[in-house]
Amino acid sequence: MIRAVVFDVGECLVDETREYGTWADWLQVPRHTFAAMFGAVIAQGRDYRETFQEFETFQEFQPGFDLYEQREARAAAGQPEHFDESDLYPDVRPALGQLRADGLWLGIAGNQTVRAGGILREMFSEDVDLIGTSDDWGASKPDPLFFERVAEVVPCENREILYVGDRVDNDTALIHRGPWATIQWATAEARELPTFRIESLTDLSEAIKKFNATAR
Repeated sequence: MIRAVVFDVGECLVDETREYGTWADWLQVPRHTFAAMFGAVIAQGRDYRETFQEFETFQEFQPGFDLYEQREARAAAGQPEHFDESDLYPDVRPALGQLRADGLWLGIAGNQTVRAGGILREMFSEDVDLIGTSDDWGASKPDPLFFERVAEVVPCENREILYVGDRVDNDTALIHRGPWATIQWATAEARELPTFRIESLTDLSEAIKKFNATAR
């Protein structure tokens, strides 16, 4: 049975459109060019971080680009990473409320910085049982160590944890939004690997109830 639900952050809870745009602005790249190159990297099946590392992608715009250094530079320039309530997908609050009412343990865990973790805790500390980030744990997806960290903090058996996100290669519940899920949705992996495929987070409550009913 599913007893715990853990949510990814980007393109699951948070619409990252604004953040992508600010990176394009910082790099002095037209936003539509950034979006096109970003999509090409995803379509080729490469890790999104290669958008900033590969010569044939964003190295063309800024050779030697270092994501962590540039995050610090943006912060020093008064342009730190930021998201707020207006960046949440509209189904987030209703879904968390329903899942909490269903008696499920809830968590948030994703590839996020310490700063982002602070923002998440300000926004969600009363809605979930735990918030963890890759910077907190010293491990980033897709490293299995990240998911071991998740398993360590969730008070359930591994098979009782549902991890929700937009990446078919990482997530057991695949939500159909954001650039990765949009490109991956029609693939055989996206049809066969996830426990659930959902269009909205509000679909989770009923899907979990049906799943648990058959597992009894």
